[in-house]
Amino acid sequence: MNGSVLHFISPPIPYFVDCGRAYYVPGECHIRRNCIGVFDLIVVTKGALFMGEGSAQWEVGQGEALILRPDSNHYGAAPCRRETEIMWIHFQTFGAWNEYDGMNSCLENQSALIDSHKKNAYLHHSEVCSIFIPKHTKLSAKALDDLEQFYQLGNEPKSLRNWKRQTVFQLLLQHLDRDLASLIDTAAVQLAEKVEIFIRQNYRKKITNAVLQKELSYHPNYLAKCMLKVYGMTPMEFLTKYRIEQAKKLLIQREWSITRIAEEAGFAHGSYFSYIFSKQEGISPLTFRKKFIGHR
Repeated sequence: MNGSVLHFISPPIPYFVDCGRAYYVPGECHIRRNCIGVFDLIVVTKGALFMGEGSAQWEVGQGEALILRPDSNHYGAAPCRRETEIMWIHFQTFGAWNEYDGMNSCLENQSALIDSHKKNAYLHHSEVCSIFIPKHTKLSAKALDDLEQFYQLGNEPKSLRNWKRQTVFQLLLQHLDRDLASLIDTAAVQLAEKVEIFIRQNYRKKITNAVLQKELSYHPNYLAKCMLKVYGMTPMEFLTKYRIEQAKKLLIQREWSITRIAEEAGFAHGSYFSYIFSKQEGISPLTFRKKFIGHR
């Protein structure tokens, strides 16, 4: 399998556009297309399809999936050798995305991609997360079940069909994302998620590495290693970023003073909050507020 990974930032979650089936007899190729403007998820249900994108080529066998980019040239790399059937789903995203050589590269570039997302998607005050989808993969039983359910929706009335397809499509992406995560390091993923949940539930309180060690029963160095592997940042870096995101929401939703917002977001001192906010966002909390709700 090719190790490339498509890294999406959400929200918004990538959304369903169109779908269909295609059939190839021996000797036929997939059509050549250039920059079609949507991602093309191809799933082979029978036979094998030979696909190319740029200089890369794949043999996509039965039960395997390949995602083609919206901004590249793709083509049939060779004729089918036997009868081949595929399902295809076109989807797109409004947010930032990129393709990387593997998960390590995804995590190394995660912060930069999130920053790009917040600028391009205008999500200056929204908590975001990463979705990792393998470029070429063998589908799990759960993902195949999602696809079967997806195509059964073709019998639904038009008024309901696309609503339900969007829901099932998101479930399919979730399974692809989790299946990839399970191949990385299940223990690290599970522990990092426990740290994340604890921080989100307790960010207003004083949280230190010692507190995390007591609550989760792991040494801070190991917790940091797991968080770096999964989220690309240490627990304390994650805590600071999360507090800033909560503060940004309060800045445009409440008329509270900067000092009170700092306290509500978990910062002990307003001056330190302003310093960290300015360092992370490039502007002061007050300037950020004025951008959205005007002068007070």
